[in-house]
Amino acid sequence: MSPIDPDNPPSPPPPGEGAFALPAGELRALLHRAADDFCDQLARLDAEPVWQPAPPDVRARLRAPLARVGAGLEATYEAFKRDVLPYRYGNVHPRFFGWVNGSGLPTGVLADFLAATMNSNVGAFDQSAVYVEEQVLGWLRELFCFPADGDGLLTSGGSMANLLALAAARHAHAPALRERGLHGGPRLTLYGSVETHSSVHKAVELLGLGLTSFRRLPVDEHYRLRLDALDEALRADRAAGCTPFALVANAGTVNTGAIDPLPALVTRAREQGLWLHVDGAFGALAWLAPERRGQLAGLEQADSLAFDLHKWLYLPSDIGCVLVRGKQGLERAFATPAPYLAHLAGGLSALSDGAFKDRGIELTRRFRALKAWFALQVHGLEPFERAIRANLEQARELVALVEREPRLELLAPAPLNVVCFRYRGTGAHELDALNRELLVRLQLGGVAVPSQTVLHGRFALRCALTNHRTRSTDLVRLIEEVLRLGAELEREASPLSVVPPAPLT
Repeated sequence: MSPIDPDNPPSPPPPGEGAFALPAGELRALLHRAADDFCDQLARLDAEPVWQPAPPDVRARLRAPLARVGAGLEATYEAFKRDVLPYRYGNVHPRFFGWVNGSGLPTGVLADFLAATMNSNVGAFDQSAVYVEEQVLGWLRELFCFPADGDGLLTSGGSMANLLALAAARHAHAPALRERGLHGGPRLTLYGSVETHSSVHKAVELLGLGLTSFRRLPVDEHYRLRLDALDEALRADRAAGCTPFALVANAGTVNTGAIDPLPALVTRAREQGLWLHVDGAFGALAWLAPERRGQLAGLEQADSLAFDLHKWLYLPSDIGCVLVRGKQGLERAFATPAPYLAHLAGGLSALSDGAFKDRGIELTRRFRALKAWFALQVHGLEPFERAIRANLEQARELVALVEREPRLELLAPAPLNVVCFRYRGTGAHELDALNRELLVRLQLGGVAVPSQTVLHGRFALRCALTNHRTRSTDLVRLIEEVLRLGAELEREASPLSVVPPAPLT
């Protein structure tokens, strides 16, 4: 270190920086330590519980009031390791099968750290983060055979992607609504199956259409939208003076992974003048395996497509995507002029029309694209294809394990990567209550975490295979533990507790 010149003392730090000063070298040392801890954690994941509840003392500390004087970097990191890290959601673990969650690729974790160091606002402006997001969107358009000049946006997830797509659909059919609102306008209606994700319900409400405008139609024995029901609803609504404007198709329903008859729905949408939106939150990513594209044929002809890269592309949350076939399809629905956000001929504001702030709701947007760009640059596309194929094969393996065991019952077809089953044992107990209790004990035991759903009135254990760390042995261990807990519950004489099912995400 150079000696301090008493005649030229260093300038004092800015007031703000001085307020947050850390001891020399402490930040660097802790960053190195945190990186080592993360790598060690990955190495021992299999030996740790998938999930465990936080005990009362931890919950009490996490409800403590804000201190006026900070504890310092080292003490706070130790508090994180003691009170936060052990009680995580669990989806990084190879035996986490609950809901639909990505497994957090380490390259994505690193990229999120790098993105945070840049602290970019990716709403607009002439900056690298904008170019990275445009490149990622271009890759995704190419992957799903969408037009190169189409519109698109990276979002917080499928819920926001569905909302933006339906807003674009509404604007395409009734552009005057941006000025005058829904009052006195056409009575817009849209269509989808009873298996459509709850985020579409929220989108319909937020768009001011009201849930009664959404026709939730019946499904067939494979949980796919029935075309006859769609045709009948369209005829009835047109006769009643309604204006049908959108059709929501599923490429992998959240309950069972069912895929609606996409080619037929493309035809219906074109014949009826409807905007076809495909909710492919996780199922659309099966497109990466070329041999699976027949199952998803028609997806590439949709007017819009929503999917999550933080689900079956294994990236850390949050990063979803909406692609729109038409040029400026999102921008027409959302762009709002403001003098303080105008594009100039030069400088930081020198950016062509089509800024991300004009394609959705958010003006301030974080640098989500970097983790997708970084992971795809590091690994290329082939490992993602291989991992998705592995999960698809694991779903077949799990179905075979269930069907091979007479004490278990498969409750739905498994066309993609979601397997729904239950323990039926001897059949002497009320099976819904037994399986609810079994699921709770399974999760509390830390061996594996499925989630739940209800199919034809029957409570189901639901396993979604979207983890690149899962192995066949993890499926065997899951089944062994389900059988052990099921037998234990059948032996018990005490009443079974009833836990109401939580909604899927």
